[in-house]
Formats: sequence, C-alpha cells, structure tokens
Amino acid sequence: MDTKKLTKGILYLIPSTLGETEPLEVLPLSVKKIIEETQFFIVENEKTARRFIKKICPNKAQSDLKLESLNKFTDLSLVSSFLNPCLEGFHVGVISEAGCPGIADPGADVVSIAHEKNITVVPLVGPSSILLSLMASGFNGQNFAFNGYLPIDPQERSKTIKNLEQLLYLSGQTQLFIETPYRNDAMLESLCKHLQSHTKICIACDISLTNAFIKTETVAYWKKNMPKLHKRPCMFLIGK
Repeated sequence: MDTKKLTKGILYLIPSTLGETEPLEVLPLSVKKIIEETQFFIVENEKTARRFIKKICPNKAQSDLKLESLNKFTDLSLVSSFLNPCLEGFHVGVISEAGCPGIADPGADVVSIAHEKNITVVPLVGPSSILLSLMASGFNGQNFAFNGYLPIDPQERSKTIKNLEQLLYLSGQTQLFIETPYRNDAMLESLCKHLQSHTKICIACDISLTNAFIKTETVAYWKKNMPKLHKRPCMFLIGK
C-alpha cells in the first residue's frame, strides 16, 4: 500500500514484550507487518525501541527509522508535532517500553492529540500485565480498578491499602497496583501488615517470561511464605 496516497496516516499503538523474551513468541504477525510498513515511531527510549524493532524486523534499515522520544523529559509542547507524518499521509507507530501503549504509559498523551486531529487510532494486540495478571488471579474480572503506584509515605500507604480493601469488600471490585521493582518486598510486607488475614493477594511476577511466578493466597499464607520479589517486574492484586 502506498501510504503517500492516503489523506492521513494511521496512528498504530504497538505493544512490546514484558521482558527479555522473543517478540514473536507473544506478539502476533500483524505487529511485525505494521512495523515493516512503518518508518515513523514515537517511543519511550530510542535505544531499546531500535533493539525491539530489529528483533522483529532484522532486515529493516535502522538508518531509515525516524524516532521521537515521549517520556517524562519530553517537552509536551512538542508532542503534537510528532504526529505531523500522519497529516502527510504516513503511518506512525507508538511503542511502549513494556506492554501496551497508553496503559500506565505516556502514550496516552499522543493518542489524545490524534483524536483531536481526527487521525485514526488503531490498537494492536499484545501482552498487558494488567489483564494477564487479572486473568490468572481468580479474582473478579467484571469489576476491577488499576491504581498505578501507591503512596511512598508509610502513613499514606497504610491508609490507601485499607481504603482499597474496604472498597473490595463493599463492591467486590478487584484492586490492582504496581510498585517500583526494588520496593516489591517492602510492598508485600505493607500489604501483609495492613490487610485482614483472610483477604487474598495475587502476586504476578515476570508475566509471560520463562521464570514467571503467579500465585493467589491469603494474607495469612503470605506472612509465612514471603517470596523474593526484589527487582522483578510485578503486579499486585487484592481480592476475595
């Protein structure tokens, strides 16, 4: 397809792997096809994005790639210009560092602008740690909430954990959250300290990798069987 003949290009949301695994073991061939056809990308980190693209399309010339960085250091006034290729008829791909763009990810900012500019947005199928952990937890998948990072301050964290547990028992809503990997062990200790002993915690660690660890047990169990989670990408879920 000659993308130059299109009135506007498409903004593709391209998922990446959740860790060091072969991309095509967890991503469909449609992702490979889109990357092969696309030269313009919006990424969190240029170095890792180039490595990811090379793994999927080893014959794609790296010198032809046009990458823009979208992360916490990006001047937000420049983000709109990242979509200029779409206005000229070229496709643009958004690649996250891990998982699906726009989910706990700065990609949502550029997607919002794309809608304002009437640019078609197409999400591609790929792994999401939020959905995969929920699927494997055995918790309520009809009513759930992702809470991002909980407060670092001990008192605020304690209050938040208790509020989430109260919400769980009032509405049945599964509560999901993440932590910076080097603070995972401290997070589990906080959960065990402030949740009721019969409340259940699902720990979903290294999801989709060969060393994945996913287990749902009560707080009482985890107090006696603390796993080592230090520096391992992890999702925490509380349910009943």
